[in-house]
Amino acid sequence: MSIARRAADYAALCTALAVLATAAVAAMPGARAWAVNARGGISATEYEPTDPTAPAGKAILVRGRAIAPVDAPPAVKRVIAAANKIRTKPYIWGGGHGRWWDRGYDCSGAVSYALHGGSLINSPMPSGPMERWGAAGAGRWITVYANSGHAYAVIAGLRWDTAGDTSGTGPRWHADLGAAAGGSFVARHPTGY
Repeated sequence: MSIARRAADYAALCTALAVLATAAVAAMPGARAWAVNARGGISATEYEPTDPTAPAGKAILVRGRAIAPVDAPPAVKRVIAAANKIRTKPYIWGGGHGRWWDRGYDCSGAVSYALHGGSLINSPMPSGPMERWGAAGAGRWITVYANSGHAYAVIAGLRWDTAGDTSGTGPRWHADLGAAAGGSFVARHPTGY
């Protein structure tokens, strides 16, 4: 058998297995269908009921993209999906404050963009006003940490921040929850989350 024929057979087998795996997961009681691309990878750009989900309680990182937990409220899943849309943008001071879709984002612009995705805010906020936004303290699903010079968020157990990244500048997901920027922060959360 030729190498080209073996490669074609292998590709057909991989596609068939991906289809069967997707069908098996979708058939499980209470499970959500996983969107599987041609290479067998997970792909999702905006939250849909068929987006891949992580086990209950905490989001997971897959190649820099956050996957929402299965039990997260729809608004939280939309916040995660919005953040995923800009997770490779560069850091630009003031980015995300003049318009929602921008060529880059600063810390509070990135947090604002994510919150707007879940319909939790109507306009971008600088980090200072984030110290007084929402309800005091940590939230169950979303906590915004802010001071006069920096803001970041912890969303479903992952840190959404423009600081502390080794793969470039700009908004990125981090498994480490600690603040990469110095100073003390005020914890705030959207009511109900």
